Amino acid sequence: MSRLLAVFDIDGTLVDSRASIHRAACEAARGIGLPEPDYDRVRQIVGLSLEHAMAVLEPGLAPDELARFIAGFRASFQRMYDEGHEEPLYPEATATLRGLHRDGWRLALATGQNRRGVARNLAREGWADMFLSSHCAEDGPGKPDPAMLHAAMNACDSDPARTVMIGDTAHDIEMAINAGVLPLGVAWGFHTLEEQIAAGAHHVAADFADLEAALDRFAAQVPAPKAGAG
Repeated sequence: MSRLLAVFDIDGTLVDSRASIHRAACEAARGIGLPEPDYDRVRQIVGLSLEHAMAVLEPGLAPDELARFIAGFRASFQRMYDEGHEEPLYPEATATLRGLHRDGWRLALATGQNRRGVARNLAREGWADMFLSSHCAEDGPGKPDPAMLHAAMNACDSDPARTVMIGDTAHDIEMAINAGVLPLGVAWGFHTLEEQIAAGAHHVAADFADLEAALDRFAAQVPAPKAGAG
């Protein structure tokens, strides 16, 4: 039987990685002799696969320079993790996830992080038990391609009519639209409310209580599956 599925982005949606991503981009830029990019430039590329994101951030780089830029970004994050850094969860994120899980929602992740980053997050307390599947840019095409959402629906026995994508960027919203699922934004991450609305967000939640209310409205209007449907 097809079940309600909530697919969450990580960075900027559940995890506050704004400072660490900007720091890594600045360190990577310095490493190849470029000026540090300001935060407004960096926030625009969050959610894309790393290779795509860095190419968008510095489009004039030669292939070898781009490779060094990407390697510098990864190395910066590795240094942070070696120093014991962990990006904090947004307040109420865990309570919202636990509530949805308790209420019978199936939960999945769809992120521009690599598989190592996903593993770090799944090691957070309770996450491995709550999320039925996880999907990242290393698995195939990144956002806004719908591949990750198609994989999540397949893994979680859901379909577009019963699936919601929750993210903080236009890339998340466009991926949801491309997959035919409900696009819900959140206002506390990398892209502004206006940017998400312009991309086609059905609603942009002001806080987690607002997000929960939007998910409740969605659940209430989804018709029950027909008897015998699989």
